[in-house]
Amino acid sequence: MNKIKQYLDQASAAYYAGKPFLTDNAFDRLADSIGYNEVGAKQHENIKKHYHRMYSLQKHYEDDGVAPLAEYKNLTMTPKLDGAAVSLLYVDGNLVQVLTRGDGIEGTDITDKFIARKDLAPLHTDRSGVFQVIGEVVAPKNVPNSRNYAAGSLNLKDLEEFKTRAISFYAYGVYPSECDTFDQDMYCLREYGFETIYAPDLHNIYPCDGVVFRINDNIEFASLGFTSKHPRGAYAKKDRQEAVETELLAVEWQVGKSGKVTPVAILKPVMIGDKEVSRATLNNQGFIEALGICIGDTVAIALAGMIIPQVLHKVDA
Repeated sequence: MNKIKQYLDQASAAYYAGKPFLTDNAFDRLADSIGYNEVGAKQHENIKKHYHRMYSLQKHYEDDGVAPLAEYKNLTMTPKLDGAAVSLLYVDGNLVQVLTRGDGIEGTDITDKFIARKDLAPLHTDRSGVFQVIGEVVAPKNVPNSRNYAAGSLNLKDLEEFKTRAISFYAYGVYPSECDTFDQDMYCLREYGFETIYAPDLHNIYPCDGVVFRINDNIEFASLGFTSKHPRGAYAKKDRQEAVETELLAVEWQVGKSGKVTPVAILKPVMIGDKEVSRATLNNQGFIEALGICIGDTVAIALAGMIIPQVLHKVDA
């Protein structure tokens, strides 16, 4: 388990540095297998505290049984955008700080990037006092590896290159709340000039990895409080990707155009949907070692992004 945790720590650090080497689905599968709860990797420079902690969302799958908020009637339902979460801090109407999510308590300061890109979020609003807006920086689905593209954009050093990136920001939270309900808060943010999670057709334009359910009444939401990681008044409903099992026959090493060497699993042919699969990515040497995969093992595979076959984990006998 320690070896897998070390591997996930490395993958998390690489992701937040804009150089991911592990697919989202493979990371989630590994994290779930050992109860890995780290939600971000601290950078070593330009770190600041969020005005209000950024929490992650409890995951709920259809086969988990009764949903967490089944007894509540007035719930909002919004797409769970799959990009890079950030917080924006305003003081007397002026944008003064933008941080990446980091570990939820601290994040990397990227204020200069939002000031350079006035199309992402308003630099000035009509709301006085101090408040924090949270949301997601996303890239369109037609951008290859759109989630990594969005996260990597926030870590660029060159502002001129950042200005060319095909990214957008959509708000899905504000603290403290200004209105009685979440719906009204989103309406107010839109009036201030923000694009919000209620913008039409987001799920058709940007990658999403679930649906977020939240108690609409802000007082009721706040009264439920938080765990050490999640708000109790919201959760993310996700579809569990179906995996199939087959035998690992061999491993080949493939050299990409950039010179990067990647291990490829040679599999006993198996059908995933209407596609026969006999080869799948193994990500890298560290992935193989962390899972203890050997020739002849039974492995679980699935299609990343419904397209690319990948090994998820070893199936214990």
